[in-house]
Amino acid sequence: MDTIKPRVRVARGFIRSEAQRVADIYWSAFEDKLGGVLGRPEQAKKVLADCFDPDFALVARLDDDGRIAGVAGFKTEQGSMTGGFDGGLARHYSRFGATWRAMVLSLLEREERADNLLADGIAVAPDMRGRGVGTALLYALDEEARARGKRGVRLDVIDRNIRARALYERHGYDVTGTQELGVLRHIFGFRSATTMTRTL
Repeated sequence: MDTIKPRVRVARGFIRSEAQRVADIYWSAFEDKLGGVLGRPEQAKKVLADCFDPDFALVARLDDDGRIAGVAGFKTEQGSMTGGFDGGLARHYSRFGATWRAMVLSLLEREERADNLLADGIAVAPDMRGRGVGTALLYALDEEARARGKRGVRLDVIDRNIRARALYERHGYDVTGTQELGVLRHIFGFRSATTMTRTL
């Protein structure tokens, strides 16, 4: 495997024709977490592509060909990358199916705070992992937070994602809380989520 770190640039947003690529990358990182709710991969990825809001996404692209290598969503008082689920589920599921999925997904919602930018999922393409893309996205989240007058960045990492937690720790994130899922672990596939915060 080529271990040379590629040159990437991170910028806000993506165009509609790139939505499926963003959804594929996001699904590759969060399939275990969302599979029990969104269903079969092909349908789930179509739902993600339809519901993502590019205005709240930071996208890492390879310098040489512009290919999207990773994405970091964020949430503010104005919206979030995954905020489109509220109305978008009804376009892909039955009335009942959309209703129960919306209720379950709402259990994952976290409230934004005035002092911290809230990350809304960080995902790197499988063939780009371990090559600096995740770090570039974390720095981009720092800059987004500063531009918005925030004092830090907050995110959650599930108990099974040891590799991601190690990356966040190297980037200066500290543990600030843990949430146990209880019986919901059977739906989402993990037992707890750790909240981590980086002070800028």
